[in-house]
Amino acid sequence: MAQARRRRSPSKTGGGSSPRPPRAERSGAARWLRRLLIGGGLLLLLAVIGLGTSVYFAARSMPGYAALMSSQNGQTIVVRARDGSEIVNLGPSYGEWLRADEIPQVMKDAMVAVEDRRYYSHPGIDPIGLARAVYVAWRYDTSVRATSTITQQLARNIFLNSNRTMDRKAREAILALALEAKFTKQQILELYLNKVYFGGGAYGIDSASRRFFSHSARDLSVGEAAIIAGLVKAPSRYAPTADTDAAVARAQVVLDAMQRYGAISSWEAEVDVSAIRLKEEEGQNSVRYFTDWVLPQLDLLLPYDNTEPVEVWTTIDPAMQRAAQSAISSHAPKGAQGALVSLDRDGAVLAMVGGTDYVRSNYNRATEALRQPGSAWKLFVYLAALENGYTPDDAVVDGPVTINGWSPRNSNGRFAGQIDLRSAFAYSVNTVAAQLGNEVGFSNVAAMARRLGITTPVATNPAMVLGSSEVRLLDMTRAFAAVSARGEAVEPYGITRVTTGSGELLYAREPERRDMLIPDYVAAGITDLLQTAVNTGTGRAAQIGRPVAGKTGTTSSNKDGWFVGFSSGITTGVWMGRDDARAVGGLQGGAAPARAFADYMRVAVSDRPVEQFDTELKLPGWQLEPDDEYLFGDGQDDGYFFYDEQGNPIGPYPEGPDYDDGQDYAPGSDPRPFDEGTRRPVQVRPPPAPQPSPPPPAVGDDFLDRALGREGTAAPAPRRIGPSAPSRSEGRIFSAQ
Repeated sequence: MAQARRRRSPSKTGGGSSPRPPRAERSGAARWLRRLLIGGGLLLLLAVIGLGTSVYFAARSMPGYAALMSSQNGQTIVVRARDGSEIVNLGPSYGEWLRADEIPQVMKDAMVAVEDRRYYSHPGIDPIGLARAVYVAWRYDTSVRATSTITQQLARNIFLNSNRTMDRKAREAILALALEAKFTKQQILELYLNKVYFGGGAYGIDSASRRFFSHSARDLSVGEAAIIAGLVKAPSRYAPTADTDAAVARAQVVLDAMQRYGAISSWEAEVDVSAIRLKEEEGQNSVRYFTDWVLPQLDLLLPYDNTEPVEVWTTIDPAMQRAAQSAISSHAPKGAQGALVSLDRDGAVLAMVGGTDYVRSNYNRATEALRQPGSAWKLFVYLAALENGYTPDDAVVDGPVTINGWSPRNSNGRFAGQIDLRSAFAYSVNTVAAQLGNEVGFSNVAAMARRLGITTPVATNPAMVLGSSEVRLLDMTRAFAAVSARGEAVEPYGITRVTTGSGELLYAREPERRDMLIPDYVAAGITDLLQTAVNTGTGRAAQIGRPVAGKTGTTSSNKDGWFVGFSSGITTGVWMGRDDARAVGGLQGGAAPARAFADYMRVAVSDRPVEQFDTELKLPGWQLEPDDEYLFGDGQDDGYFFYDEQGNPIGPYPEGPDYDDGQDYAPGSDPRPFDEGTRRPVQVRPPPAPQPSPPPPAVGDDFLDRALGREGTAAPAPRRIGPSAPSRSEGRIFSAQ
């Protein structure tokens, strides 16, 4: 027992617990804790003093209530046509200013319920909401996402920008506290409801009410107030004119919040928002497609910090724009869309239509949609062929052809046999286009397309010659405009100058240097082909009583119809089809698109003089028959002789079509001289052999007649490519099975 008591004896002093630390240690820890608390308290006091000082000075320097009422948000942009008339005013709309006692209570309750339910209890910032956001961010390892209070939103809208930076958030908080210190809750809510942006250019509840419901905000119902309150979070996404279903769903969220916080009863929250009658949308002028394309360019043309009202002077022609919209609306097949772009000879956009109805769909099919161009793509195939030596009169063969396992068919299922290049283009013969592309090289056709302004990816497989690569209507129109400009580059543009409201010049377009994209003789040749396509070929419906050059395009199963052409310096492209790329019965480029082109162009060129096309083919020297060929006998030799750089004869090598001697030489081992300028073998005749008999006269009378261009000169012999090859008039392309 004594031992037991002795073992328990320590409990008298420590009760079985650890020994206490020495008094010196306990006093040191307490002293550091006390210092920490005092230091933290001082820092907090200094922070409060600094915050209070900042709020005090912010409130002192803040404008008065009347000044805040008159301030406006947003930049006013007036868009003018080429004649100076105003076509669009994109400035903000503010409606009527409503005093706090004129604003329906249901509108106030809806906004507070969905945007800031502790609005009447916080001092401008919501500590509870901020603490909850910090906790959620810590709990789920995400960034802090604290919703701004109504007062913070007002401070941001009036004094700050929307940059998501810590500095801006700190200033926003200080300004919110200053607003709360200077104005009452009712005044702040009045400012907010009259100045917040609700989409569609509407600032303030009265402007939004008139914009969406055609009446003053004084008469807002519960459902209408819920719709307007729901717009603040994302005006463009929840606007009833843009997406009715999204607007109704968002309004239901607002009604549920109002009921949860006691602003309305359960039966009031059951209002059928979808039954609310919206304002009938007036048919907006199709010029909005043009302004949607051109106005974003202001970000590149003007100083980044420009926020003052501006006037934008554009290239659009009001009469042509109306004619373009009428042409598309009148001829687009039922259920299909249509687009039109019209360029002046310098690239100025005269008219642009991106769809049949801007209100129903603001998607700009003229500048954004990627569609297959069909046979309109043959422009680039024939340009490459003309640049490689073909002429419109050259004979070609329309017959079965197979290229790398691909066998194109003509739309009529028949073959015409030997025809000239002009007819093959006019009637859009697929087999000839395939053979041309194969001969000049599919990569060269693609390079030609990119050279003329096609910005989308281009395939180089054989089927590309029939327009399998998707393109934009604006790019195709630009390419045809370069042909109209006799081979010069054309850059589409829509803005000529920008001024302030007082007339100060901010930007003026300067003429750009125009590069030559294709030789003039190539432009003349393709214009010949394009004109024939309209006069006698697939584009006959595009005739307007004056010279027109153009090309039709139709894709498989009639999914796309195209017509692109030019007359009197105006180039216009038309596309029709469905957005979902489904087939459209009877849609062909030579039908509705060509007729729409004609209807528009009759108006567009009515005030312009008739211009005849320059189709005279002034071929370069390498494409002309050398006169000295006739100096050497009757041209019946077995072959041509070639000479190397030292003058040593090489050959003869029998020549075939297109300077091909039928031999396969390893790269770099072809013994024939090569002209880097013309990319063709150099043809050199051997000197005449010594004659045992007395030499004939140096020059005969027939030669002098031909050389001097005298009357009665005999026509030169047909051009020969080889000793046994047919002349170009006998057909250059041969069908291949």
